[in-house]
Amino acid sequence: MSNTPTSADGQYAIEALGLNVYYGDFRAVKDVELRIRRHKITAIIGPSGCGKSTVLRAFNRMNELVPTAHTEGQVRFNGVDIYDPSVDPVRVRQRIGMVFQKPNPFPKSIYENVAWGARINGFKGDMDALVYESLHQAALWDEVKDKLQQSGLSLSGGQQQRLCIARTIAVRPDIILMDEPASALDPIATLRIEQLMQELSSAYTIIIVTHNMQQAARVSDYTAFFSLDEADRAGVLIEYGETDRMFTRPASRVTADYITGRFG
Repeated sequence: MSNTPTSADGQYAIEALGLNVYYGDFRAVKDVELRIRRHKITAIIGPSGCGKSTVLRAFNRMNELVPTAHTEGQVRFNGVDIYDPSVDPVRVRQRIGMVFQKPNPFPKSIYENVAWGARINGFKGDMDALVYESLHQAALWDEVKDKLQQSGLSLSGGQQQRLCIARTIAVRPDIILMDEPASALDPIATLRIEQLMQELSSAYTIIIVTHNMQQAARVSDYTAFFSLDEADRAGVLIEYGETDRMFTRPASRVTADYITGRFG
């Protein structure tokens, strides 16, 4: 994939242009135009069933793992449409990593959880240094440095989620997608994940789906609000902008009603 940014000044990490995603005959999201700024945290919010996770997964072709799914339109990453037939989806997922709602460490040691992705992708450098750096960036090193050979499944839920973030970081992505990464965690672990996202945003572009309005307001620089088109129940992008403006002066009444809890 090309390393040339899409826009002249490189401000956008990824751009959705006329994006439609279908599951069989059902159109889950339609006509999405969304430009995600580089090295910022963007939150995707909206009511249940409006296509938030579908849009997120469209950014690294994860929807293709669903047999009935197909995508129309473009998703441009560094000037390349990732849906072009010449583009390898495995390569896309190396560059655009995913952290899921429920922590999913492998049934391997903490060390091997971090090293695994880098190893299968042909990493030839100093693996010990890579594991250290990835765990350090994920704010986990101090907690696990003396038990690297213990199972990743032995960690607490919040630690497991940070281990999954370290595993994602280890393959050196440009973008980290997070689908409700703290929804299964207690408030203290949630706060640690939020702090970690803010620390990582200087080096990575982060896109997070969240149902938690307070979380979106706390951690994100930009917010995209999706809702359902009443005519066909497809998810549509209602409004996108700087989070402070979206939460204090939304342009759309529908956005205001959702943020203030009047619907959704």
